[in-house]
Amino acid sequence: MSAKTRIVVLHMREVIYTVIFAALAILLVLLLVFMFRSDKKSEDSRETMGYASGVYTSSILLNNQTMDVKVVVDDNRINAISLDNLDETAAAMYPLMQPALDKISQQIYEKQSVENITYDEANQYTCTVLLNAIKDALSKAETAKEQ
Repeated sequence: MSAKTRIVVLHMREVIYTVIFAALAILLVLLLVFMFRSDKKSEDSRETMGYASGVYTSSILLNNQTMDVKVVVDDNRINAISLDNLDETAAAMYPLMQPALDKISQQIYEKQSVENITYDEANQYTCTVLLNAIKDALSKAETAKEQ
C-alpha cells in the first residue's frame, strides 16, 4: 500500500470570488423571501373608511349652471358616483365632464379611496373639479357617521 499524498493549491482570488458569489446568492434568496412573503398583518390592520349609508351630493357651479355630483355609499364602501342635473346644454358645453367622471369613478371603485387618483393632463382641471366635489360629498358621509 502506497500512500499518495495530494497537495491542493487554492489561489486566494478563487476563494474570494467563491465567498462573494455565495454571499450574493444568500442575499438574493433573502430579498426574494422578504418581497414575496404574504403580509396578512398589514392587510388586516388597514383601516377602512367609515361612512353613514346614504346618498350624498355636492354641487358644482360652472357659468351659472349647477350640476350635482351624487355619491352613494354603504357603511364602508363607495357604491356609485354620478352626475345629476346635467342638462343637454351643459353636456354640450362641457363634453369632458361625463368621460372624466367615468374614469375617476372607476379608480375610486377599485381603490375605495380618493387618494392617488390619476388623470390625463388634458383633463386635469375638469378632474380636479370633480374630485373636489366627490371629496366634499364623502366628507359629508363621514361627518354623518360621526354624529
